[in-house]
Amino acid sequence: MFIEQPPLLYRVLFPECVWRLHNNDKTVYLTFDDGPIPEVTPWVLDLLDSYNIKATFFCVGDNVKRNPELFQEIKRRGHSVGNHTMNHLQGIKTTSRRYLRNVAEANELIDSPFFRPPHGLLRWEQASVLREHYTIIMYDVVSRDYNRKLTGEQVLNIVKRYTRQGSIIVFHDSLKAEKNMKYALPRAIEWLKEQGYKFERLKKREED
Repeated sequence: MFIEQPPLLYRVLFPECVWRLHNNDKTVYLTFDDGPIPEVTPWVLDLLDSYNIKATFFCVGDNVKRNPELFQEIKRRGHSVGNHTMNHLQGIKTTSRRYLRNVAEANELIDSPFFRPPHGLLRWEQASVLREHYTIIMYDVVSRDYNRKLTGEQVLNIVKRYTRQGSIIVFHDSLKAEKNMKYALPRAIEWLKEQGYKFERLKKREED
């Protein structure tokens, strides 16, 4: 459960981060990490279009640099984007100086008010600086679609078990997650709709 739904203690350690959005209706927030890549991201975009769902893509700067037209297509279709560092660095394994520089480099390409740390791991010093410039978006449910030891059905069941009102749900538009994500995502959307949930992208405050 620590991975699928971060416990209260971990959330308390980083109060400056957004883990879940508390609202008065049954709304969830689909998010996608690690793209954009041409092998997977267009499929996700087309699927979301088919359900008229808007989501948020936390992009790796190096992938944006390689695929600038695909990055623009994400925005053109009405989705939000966020910064996921330039090179998918783990904060706890990287000096704060290097990490913050890497985030800033990605921001030159992504230009978003939202930031999500890869693997959800940060040093307190890094979080303290980043919160001055970004809204740090963590998550309430991690689908674990990237785990090749899991089946697509198991990934789907994680979403079913842990999703609740206001959940920020993580999938990945990456090669590693492709098989499980392509199985679980459409089925998760259908199940969530059956449960009465609606979907929103993350928005800047002035958009509310």
